[in-house]
Amino acid sequence: MPKRKDLNSILIIGSGPIIIGQACEFDYSGSQALRSLREDGIETILINSNPATIMTDPSMADHVYLLPLNTRSIIKILKEHPQIDAVLPTMGGQTALNLCIEADEKGIWEDFGVEIIGVDIDAINITEDREKFRELMTKIGIGMPPQASATSFLKGKEIAQEFGFPLVIRASYTLGGAGASIVHDPKDFDELLSRGLEVSPIHEVMIDKALIGWKEYELELLRDKNDNVVIICTIENMDPMGIHTGDSITVAPAMTLSDRTFQRMRDMAIKMMRSIGEFAGGCNVQFAVSPDEEEDIIAIEINPRVSRSSALASKATGYPIAKVASKLAIGYSLDELENQITKSTSALFEPTLDYVIVKIPRWNFDKFEGSDRTLGLQMKSVGEVMGIGRSFQEALHKATQSLEIKRNGLGADGKGHTDYDTIISKLTYASWDRVFVIYDAIQLGIPLSRIHDITKIDMWFLKQYEELHHLEQEITKYSVETVTKELLLEAKQKGFADRQIAYMLDCYESEVHEKRTQLGINRVYKLVDTCAAEFKAMTPYYYSTFEEEVETPEGERYVANDSEVTDRKKIVVLGSGPNRIGQGIEFDYCCVHGVLAAAECGYETIMINCNPETVSTDFDTADKLYFEPVFWEHIYDIIRHEKPEGVIVQLGGQTALKLAEKLDRYGIKIIGTSFKSLDLAEDRGSFSTLLKENDIPYPQFGVAESADEALALADELKFPLLVRPSYVLGGQGMKIVINKEELEAHVVGLLKKIPNNKLLLDHYLDGAIEAEADAICDGENVQIIGIMEHIEPCGIHSGDSNATLPPFNLGEFVLQQIKDHTKKIALALNTVGLINIQFAIKDDMVYIIEANPRASRTVPFIAKAYGEPYVNFATKIMLGHNKLSDFKFNPQLEGFAIKQPVFSFNKFPNVNKNLGPEMKSTGESILFIDSLKDDEFYNLYARRKMYLSK
Repeated sequence: MPKRKDLNSILIIGSGPIIIGQACEFDYSGSQALRSLREDGIETILINSNPATIMTDPSMADHVYLLPLNTRSIIKILKEHPQIDAVLPTMGGQTALNLCIEADEKGIWEDFGVEIIGVDIDAINITEDREKFRELMTKIGIGMPPQASATSFLKGKEIAQEFGFPLVIRASYTLGGAGASIVHDPKDFDELLSRGLEVSPIHEVMIDKALIGWKEYELELLRDKNDNVVIICTIENMDPMGIHTGDSITVAPAMTLSDRTFQRMRDMAIKMMRSIGEFAGGCNVQFAVSPDEEEDIIAIEINPRVSRSSALASKATGYPIAKVASKLAIGYSLDELENQITKSTSALFEPTLDYVIVKIPRWNFDKFEGSDRTLGLQMKSVGEVMGIGRSFQEALHKATQSLEIKRNGLGADGKGHTDYDTIISKLTYASWDRVFVIYDAIQLGIPLSRIHDITKIDMWFLKQYEELHHLEQEITKYSVETVTKELLLEAKQKGFADRQIAYMLDCYESEVHEKRTQLGINRVYKLVDTCAAEFKAMTPYYYSTFEEEVETPEGERYVANDSEVTDRKKIVVLGSGPNRIGQGIEFDYCCVHGVLAAAECGYETIMINCNPETVSTDFDTADKLYFEPVFWEHIYDIIRHEKPEGVIVQLGGQTALKLAEKLDRYGIKIIGTSFKSLDLAEDRGSFSTLLKENDIPYPQFGVAESADEALALADELKFPLLVRPSYVLGGQGMKIVINKEELEAHVVGLLKKIPNNKLLLDHYLDGAIEAEADAICDGENVQIIGIMEHIEPCGIHSGDSNATLPPFNLGEFVLQQIKDHTKKIALALNTVGLINIQFAIKDDMVYIIEANPRASRTVPFIAKAYGEPYVNFATKIMLGHNKLSDFKFNPQLEGFAIKQPVFSFNKFPNVNKNLGPEMKSTGESILFIDSLKDDEFYNLYARRKMYLSK
């Protein structure tokens, strides 16, 4: 039976600003859902307050409302669009579900005659209310850990007395494990119980007997209205129970599960999904399995919505879960839909993987000084990466190379831990870098049995690590001249980077690359095809690997490569890698627009990225997607294979920018602003010389490379001083210091962390107003696309400031200086494309803080506020396809738009929440106001100085 005829207009609720526990995977799901519904001619209305994402782009839905996610906004939209037939709340994470429930309780959906599709409220209530869920599981015969719910402190104490320790406390109706904790010690119980009751919106916690050391699995399911169920993906957590799945290293398909247990688990998952309600859509089920021969299975939880893991499962299998779930919600059945990748099999066909994927989370603890860095039931990561390989070892190495934390993979880079006590401690109290520490432990000679006893990680995974260590030991016996082809091929097949092999052979990376090229050990590209090559895939979505040569009967030797190179002119867009503080989803927005603009100019577009949560890595965004680390070796091999016209680095944040020097050195064309100009803007000293030559004021500064030089400079520049390293993102390492003791301590610490860095010392303009401008330059003319004034004073990182567009109290004289300086700098830097410049204003004088000739964090915000496709224009200018004069600039904004930062401090209760020059916000929302008399603006302005930390 095809889609329902009575659904013509659907409201989708987005997930709002990015916070820890709810990141851009829901933006990806929502974007897919919108596209999916529009394919069927359905009018789409979206509410989402996040300006940084592709989901809130005007092109994504028929009507986009950038409004706060509350019932007042919902009523406003329903009044303006009485034609809305249904609401789909399952694409926006817990935020959307909670808002949907609140609107339901207030009778809003009923008042406006709006049906809830894709889930039913009863199913949400059963799965979120841990007591009801427990009763239901008992009724259908599914095992659960011993647990009981408490709505008071006293009841919680009674349960703890009955169960004994260790215990798990989980708060009801929360996201990302908020309020959850494992309690080993009775003395910590009171505080953690109080916190759980406080965090839960209904003041309820579930107290479980802790299943320490049990293995954890997740299944992603889809069901249609005819009760057909498919299991899209089985994900195994390498970490045992006790670490939130969002902070776990996960692997697909499951590696250590017997087929018998897998079949039992499948049956249980399907039974659970059917028991919670009649809805058609997606579902995520989590299980614990005992680590013994019995393999007992216990249900942990079920989420009747598209989950964090759905994005991962979609990218891992090539099966677009959110897209299909949206179709099921409007009445299609699975057998009526085609598999999006093969285009010839049905969506009822379960994916089969002939490769392995490994997901590793990305943390930002350095932004939260004093935070507890051990991992537990409360999620703390801000992003994630995914590696695809032919083996677990290759995928693991690729994922570690994608993290961008200055590691080249597991070990073999001289950066591992060698202290026995440190290693044991990091394994005992699960640390964020345990994926590397396991290797360090094996290297130090700690037996696998001991590592297993401490971590409870399955022996199969530890043996995979051990094999890598043995291979490294073997390779170190050779030099680059004597290493054999067999050994080199094995190292590459197991994912070791050229850089790591160079470390083992004591030579340069380029020598290893040259050697393997001579020996014919080259990367080949394989398709992600959902069906293990059983059917032909129509979608160009690739990962790389290394294979043995095959000999044909005619004696011809070759290696099979699925990626065929066309004769079209091509452009590579470098993605921004994993989300982190300072480099979030705004750059993914820019990359997607860059790809679309290049396609409009007639180029074949190639995307390289490793972030499974985003729209840029959707299999139908670019003409070709290489799901690979944004890591030099991988990029260089793709470029050698594809031979593009050039590479766009301006849109992928600092990640892509950092690769510009290598691209330039290897003679690969950088599209838009040249490397020389990018480097000039990054090198604080050369940039200040450029300002001096152009008569542009800047705060007095000096460059220091040691603590002695810094102290000598301080006498000249006078305190307070702003200290910052070169080539960093999100204000990393920036600090305002007010005396010599503070200066010396900070400089010594910085140079230890970032050796050989040039530190810039500026005289800090105390009490100055901060502003920034974004512009597009075509090398001859400059168009300013937005000038924003920060509500907070100068000294708070621009990413953490409330920014107002247009400015609210800068006089004409100051604005003219900003416009003049912006145009002068953009032309002096020979900018071709986007540029962002930051200013400090004191006594009506405009000083330059810095300039970044690339897409900035604020570009999507300005594009949404003014309703103009600025990244599209900028990309066409970078490609030399257009000049500024070809575009009509007609910004539409009545009143003001305010970019409001959103913080995730609640994940780190003991952390210093003061704001300063180092960025700490995880996301942002947009607020539109008609005038400065608006109460919200007044409140923001009144609090503007509250947070400044020196």
